[in-house]
Amino acid sequence: MKKFKFKKIDAFATQQSDGNPAGMVCVDSFNDTTTDELLRIAQELKGFVSEVGYVCQTDNTFVLKYYSSEREVDFCGHATIAIMYDLIQNSDKLINMSEIPITTKKGNLTVENRIAHEDAVFISAPDPVFSTQEIDPARIAEALRIKVDEIDTGNPISIVNAGLETLIVPIKTLQGILSISPLLDELKEFCVRNTIDIITVYTDEVAHTANTYRTRVFAPTFGYLEDPATGSGNSAFGYYLLNNKMWDGTFMSLEQNGSFEKPNNVKLMVHSTPEAKTRVFFGGGAIVRIDGKYLLP
Repeated sequence: MKKFKFKKIDAFATQQSDGNPAGMVCVDSFNDTTTDELLRIAQELKGFVSEVGYVCQTDNTFVLKYYSSEREVDFCGHATIAIMYDLIQNSDKLINMSEIPITTKKGNLTVENRIAHEDAVFISAPDPVFSTQEIDPARIAEALRIKVDEIDTGNPISIVNAGLETLIVPIKTLQGILSISPLLDELKEFCVRNTIDIITVYTDEVAHTANTYRTRVFAPTFGYLEDPATGSGNSAFGYYLLNNKMWDGTFMSLEQNGSFEKPNNVKLMVHSTPEAKTRVFFGGGAIVRIDGKYLLP
């Protein structure tokens, strides 16, 4: 029987909201586990957490892998926030470091430690890839089970990959975005047919004036309908805003989920890399709900 250190951590949680649950599993080496074992753990935790993040330390770098109950995930923002927030907060060494390098399937990324002053960590999103694929708004509306005139045609519909292939859809009103209620199987079929991982819908009408946009993110290809707080979906949204000159890159707060009164909170900002690239960083805090061991027969 294999034994792993395990935590259930809610990323992007606030005093008013529940955040997004992630499983954190610490491994000594990925050579000691198989892909079937990693997937099996995620399948056993289906409905308990959205994704499971696996982490091991190699020299001064942390290596992360992610699994949903359906498959391996190239990148999972909320699991990265949850894991790195917990590791930094509980390490006398890491808590005094301003930056920590991590490695994912999407390459080498940077974690900014802002726990002391902002109770948050920020993660550099992968470099964006903008797709030229166009999808008929009527087909999008049908998949989301909304009227096509609820889509804001004054802003573009785009597909941006900042870790996951993300369809970004502008919605006219906050009420419109809160009332979206698609069916899991129908939306999954739409995503698979159009080679999309997730769908981010947004509006500039917000419930709380401290925030700039409301987003909701649907992730049916990962075995569940909605992601209540996400890094990758909002990072793609950040790159979308930059590309369309709708954001100047200064610190921005987003509200996310389908609740009017109790949205989760995701923060975005922009840094320039030494190579003069513009990189979106997403950030937030996390709360540990369960701390224990995971036993795998």
